[in-house]
Amino acid sequence: MKLKTLILFTAFFLIANLANCQGFLKADGQRIVNEKGENVLLRGIGLGGWMLQEPYMFQLSDVARTQTEIKSKISDLIGQKNCDEFYTRYLNNMITEKDVDALKKWGFNSIRLPMHYNLFTLPVDKELIEGQHTWLKTGFRLTDNLLSWCKKNKIYLILDLHAAPGGQGNDRPIADVDTLKPSLWESEANQKKTIALWKKLAERYKDEEWIGGYDLINETNYKLEGNITLKNLFASLTKEIRNIDKKHIIFIEGNQFANDYTGLTPPWDNNMVYSFHKYWNPTTVETIKKYLVMREQYNVPIWMGESGENNNEWFRAAVNLFETNNIGWSWWTIKKIGSESSLMTISKPAGYQKIIEYWAGKGPKPTIEEAKKTLMELAENVKFENCKINTGVLDALFANQK
Repeated sequence: MKLKTLILFTAFFLIANLANCQGFLKADGQRIVNEKGENVLLRGIGLGGWMLQEPYMFQLSDVARTQTEIKSKISDLIGQKNCDEFYTRYLNNMITEKDVDALKKWGFNSIRLPMHYNLFTLPVDKELIEGQHTWLKTGFRLTDNLLSWCKKNKIYLILDLHAAPGGQGNDRPIADVDTLKPSLWESEANQKKTIALWKKLAERYKDEEWIGGYDLINETNYKLEGNITLKNLFASLTKEIRNIDKKHIIFIEGNQFANDYTGLTPPWDNNMVYSFHKYWNPTTVETIKKYLVMREQYNVPIWMGESGENNNEWFRAAVNLFETNNIGWSWWTIKKIGSESSLMTISKPAGYQKIIEYWAGKGPKPTIEEAKKTLMELAENVKFENCKINTGVLDALFANQK
């Protein structure tokens, strides 16, 4: 190749790549924009059930209150080695590149990743040395893989600490809370571990433009007078992150399931977004008016970080409400067993009900072989190619763009 041709080709390649590069998301007044200053309306999906299993997603609400209880029951049923094998396969299969490719094709431009801290670091009471933070490979490996698929598809990945050390609320399933141990708010050690985890994540992803931001703590639901303790932890997290990473958006959720912002305004960072959640109420502008007022009063963007668990008519109306008001959204959730309100439905293995009935004290105990076979079948059923796509949900979410 002649030198002139090579130079022209290289220049064309660089220009083409720059044209495709949107750059880091950032807060710009009341909007979220890319580095070109273009408004970015986030249309996202939450990966509920992957790193954190809420019992209801797997029809286990009557027999287990938390992921920890689910794991304990599985271990008692098939042994710890088999339990570990099941979870390794499950984590590898639940979200794959095929899922992310499909999300891009369907029109999603963002993913919210609900993280369980215990895939990244040991619980406080399991550290051999007090104050130590042992880092685990699994959570970082899964996140790195997901980010690589997001980058390929030009989808923003928003990291969401869904289960913080000790648990951030009284709703046990959503944060895998063990009430026999100190909560996040009762333990300085748990708060220090939360800060250390976000510092580690910031160090790892500070230069990644397809990381859409850091959703610091999901749905705190705990009595905190004036939200002072919550604000203090948010401020500490922001400070530590900004010492490392000045580029990424920091998303702040209010107390009481991301709805109470008492004491959390005004913004204390110039690249911050307030995130509210919306469930089981009318799809009228009055229901989000306080967030619209907050956006205008403090000249700060807002994001609807979690909604769903309803019917398609409600979905359609809710998305229309958000988009009419230039509010990005992230739906909940990607996959559940036997439910058509999620984006995809996981098939229920033939022997699964027998396991549930045994755990509920209503049936005989399956043999280890039977139970393991059923659970390994579940770990295969969660794969994208084995799930049913709920086109009605997709139609409802993207109806406004047709």
